[in-house]
Amino acid sequence: MHLLVLWIWLAICALQDLRQRHIANALTLGAALLATLYLSWTGTTWLGSSAAQGGWALLLALLFTLPGYATGRMGAGDVKLMAALGLATDTQHLLGAFIGAGLCSLLWLLIAARLDLQPKQGLEPSTGEPAKHLSKKYPFAPFVLLGMVLTVSVIH
Repeated sequence: MHLLVLWIWLAICALQDLRQRHIANALTLGAALLATLYLSWTGTTWLGSSAAQGGWALLLALLFTLPGYATGRMGAGDVKLMAALGLATDTQHLLGAFIGAGLCSLLWLLIAARLDLQPKQGLEPSTGEPAKHLSKKYPFAPFVLLGMVLTVSVIH
């Protein structure tokens, strides 16, 4: 049940990242706040790991994403998404999701180049007009969702 809620949250973040090239603070910071409250109340992460594991996962999330943010390769929403994921899970799930996201994005780039697809920066708005305000960064949240699904399928 906890994994289902986590996947729904990641799916909503992924969809918003695909469509708007942005993840709302309500989704990322809200999840981080809820994960912190749950961690404080129960002494475990959302997936049942120790508070220490959640803390280490948060630290790893920041160590992995802040350099990408500083170099302009990742958005602030990606950093907050991974931090919230770290607080809700543990180091094993976080590392698996991050590595899986990297592998899935690499695979996507290889497929897109092979098929000679033009890299679209997001789904077009429903009005049919091109979205000029969208970020130039590739969406990361969909790949995090895929990485988390792969991780859970290997771990569990």
